[in-house]
Amino acid sequence: MTTTASLKLNDGQIAFLQAPHVASLATLGDDGTPHQAVIWYRLNEDGTLLVNSRAPRRWPAELARSRRASLAIVDGGDGMRWVGLACTVVDVDDDLARARADIVALAHRYGDTALGTIAAFMTQQRISFRLRIDAVHDHLAGD
Repeated sequence: MTTTASLKLNDGQIAFLQAPHVASLATLGDDGTPHQAVIWYRLNEDGTLLVNSRAPRRWPAELARSRRASLAIVDGGDGMRWVGLACTVVDVDDDLARARADIVALAHRYGDTALGTIAAFMTQQRISFRLRIDAVHDHLAGD
């Protein structure tokens, strides 16, 4: 049975993930080769992560197929502070209206609210994923 419950994060990890850091998301191709993309994300109240992309890109196709990803989230102000996450897809949302609303919400989270940016998002084929956090490794306390 697959559960949507994410690994319990500590307060420091939650605070870090709630900040608008960008993430490097890694997926695997059909032939096993790794692929990385820099993405926006949001930590949801239930402990899952929301990620979103234009649908025809490589990483969402790989994520939909394999249902697994690894993320490295680095503090932009201090590159030695970071969190690594191993995740499993618990939901794929290809409903166009919801996926477009998700990317607009992410744009607001990351401060990219230019009318041209939002207008462009509203014309794109988008897809959203909700990721369960299965494992976490952090380097937040300087150890």
